Amino acid sequence: MAIQTTNPATNQVVCSFEEMTDLAVDAAVAQATTAFDAWKTTTHAHRATLLHQVADLLRAQQEPLARLITLEMGKLLAQAKGEINLSADIFDYYAEHGAEFLADKPLHPDHGSALVRPSPVGVLLGVEPWNFPFYQVARFAAPNLMIGNVVLVKHASSVPQCGIALERLLQEAGAPVGLYTNLLLAGARATALVSDARIKGVSLTGSEAAGASVAAAAGQHLKKSVLELGGSDAFIILEDADLDQAVRWAVVGRINNNGECCVAAKRFIAVEAVADEFLAKFKTKLSQLKVGDPMDPATELGPLSSEGAAAELASQVQRAVAAGAQVLLGGHRLPGPGAFMEPTILAGLAPDNPAYREELFGPVAAFYRVPDEAAAIALANDSPFGLGGSVFTQDVARGQRVADQLDTGMVFINHPTWTQPDLPFGGTKGSGYGRELAALGIEEFVNKKLIRVSAVTDPF
Repeated sequence: MAIQTTNPATNQVVCSFEEMTDLAVDAAVAQATTAFDAWKTTTHAHRATLLHQVADLLRAQQEPLARLITLEMGKLLAQAKGEINLSADIFDYYAEHGAEFLADKPLHPDHGSALVRPSPVGVLLGVEPWNFPFYQVARFAAPNLMIGNVVLVKHASSVPQCGIALERLLQEAGAPVGLYTNLLLAGARATALVSDARIKGVSLTGSEAAGASVAAAAGQHLKKSVLELGGSDAFIILEDADLDQAVRWAVVGRINNNGECCVAAKRFIAVEAVADEFLAKFKTKLSQLKVGDPMDPATELGPLSSEGAAAELASQVQRAVAAGAQVLLGGHRLPGPGAFMEPTILAGLAPDNPAYREELFGPVAAFYRVPDEAAAIALANDSPFGLGGSVFTQDVARGQRVADQLDTGMVFINHPTWTQPDLPFGGTKGSGYGRELAALGIEEFVNKKLIRVSAVTDPF
């Protein structure tokens, strides 16, 4: 598999990289193992200093790093800058709160005393996606480096320069050799790497197929895994919603990152009383988006990440229409070079339509009308995914009752599904398992060691 930068705005190959040889990979794992032996003995304060330095460098180099993101996967430049800032915030967050999260937890047994002490487990493998090439890595690397673990990162093959830049940043920040290693590898070789006895756990953000492959390998070798996979978040609009607010957030929720977010509004479920008004306003807003060069500040919707991604999304739309869906807006590729797709709304998606259960990864919205709240909840839950969801209502207590009934890892009321360092991130069902970010995100790859102290005469 080619490891190269292809500008999705033009479909032109910018540069290519050679995959690492088996010998080089083995040396990298050995180096990481050696680094762990020293890093696990460092203090929380020492680790926090490194994380703060990484955050400072991210902010200082925001412009060139953001341009790398935009070049390699097409994110709007302003959003790419936001991703760099968010990544810096994550490093700072764990630097500031890591010691608190990793403090001993006293227990109170009947006799003597006891505590649980979190400790690092070793070398970890992170398999990361292209759609947020800095943020996704930050939320894996920052907490684990704070724990005292060491990380190997196999980044997506379409964003090699972002992966290389992250490794360079850690080196500039003063990370010891082997603490953070970027692996230029194709996906199949990363899965095979899970079997290496020196690697103690694996975290993957990506497709269901990739997650199943990595989870199977991890299970076969008795290793912990964390998976953040796809999503098809429901965006429920109840009859008492502020419709202007709902429409504004619906556009953001569907078009952010050019529609290529795992956790994003994808299925818009409006109760009958407001369905027509919401749809009319939503359609108008989407139709007015300026599509174009993601480096241009005036652009509101850029290309998809690759020609392959655009072709697959267009094919999904065609299959949906062939199975009875109606196109209410868009539905086609845009002419000219680049991986562009029109903003699109599909309706009339019956349960036997393939798009009813698929993830639409791009600027395509699925619209549904339902008679009432109960039907909205049932439809929202009728999905193989369970990442996030949104409920729009001016009655917050009602929104919380609806949220309790949604089979997802996250629910936002009067806001599209979102992310920030102090909120746990993760899903259920086909969207994976485990959590990243917040206090929960630092607990996945730790040895929660019980230390029990008894008196000499304690009968236990």
